[in-house]
Amino acid sequence: MGKRGAERTRPPTERRNRRSRGLDLLPTRQILGMINDEDARVAPAVRRAIPAIARAVELAAARLSSGGRLLYVGAGTSGRLGVLDAVEWRPTFGVPASTARGAVAGGRRALTRAVEGAEDGDGSSDLRAAGVGPGDVVVGISASALTPFVRTALTWAKAHGCATVLVCCTRVRRPRFADVLITPVTGPEVLAGSTRMKAGTATKMVLNMLSTALMVRLGKVYDNLMVDVRPTSDKLRRRAVSLVEAIGVVSRKRAAALLDEARGNTKAAIVMAQRACGSSRAKALLRQHGGRLRDVLRGK
Repeated sequence: MGKRGAERTRPPTERRNRRSRGLDLLPTRQILGMINDEDARVAPAVRRAIPAIARAVELAAARLSSGGRLLYVGAGTSGRLGVLDAVEWRPTFGVPASTARGAVAGGRRALTRAVEGAEDGDGSSDLRAAGVGPGDVVVGISASALTPFVRTALTWAKAHGCATVLVCCTRVRRPRFADVLITPVTGPEVLAGSTRMKAGTATKMVLNMLSTALMVRLGKVYDNLMVDVRPTSDKLRRRAVSLVEAIGVVSRKRAAALLDEARGNTKAAIVMAQRACGSSRAKALLRQHGGRLRDVLRGK
């Protein structure tokens, strides 16, 4: 097989980029301009994947609203991006830490250093260790769609009743182990095979969209505000107080007092302000309405 034939057999994310030939000969500003030009191709690629992302959101919303969990699995950059998204769910949306998790090939050590060969391992062992089962959602992340760690994890998950999603950056047929296939096709990287670049950016965008839209569907957002924020730091407490002040239409001092009375439950404090009730009643109303603040404030 000639060089051209060998090149065509590689996944697009691994091929050489004709537009970046001679990269090492360019002045620094031209190198940066070329990288930026390639990055400009990412957002349109992600936009084309929106219908699939929407299907994944609705699928995950159905599972999580019934008590399910979501687990991201990936190797290298892909796995780390999954972990990064998962750890933000609790402080941003107030969900239990067990609701979203990330598994990266090579384990915790792989979060801060490369673990050679880990991507060729069996990802199903991580799912078994996490107690994943029917009712849960497994999102596999693989730029090339070929990573054995991800494919074995999704195959096991599908066989055990999980909803499954594959996020990859190359055009492939939907494999049997994936209920939803999300493919922002980003093409060859400026630096051949360095999928932490465009593919990594596209993956981060997809995960941002998936988790944020999912939390909107689950009632974790009011208007465009993160009303389920947990005030676990000075910054987050200031944000929570501001939310109670603005939505509850009370003074800042009163907002802070209500937040304390609600033991840091921002939505409950807002209900207390709007409905002139105590903490227990506010929390009961939220439970009655599935945690949806808008429905409580409308008095449905």
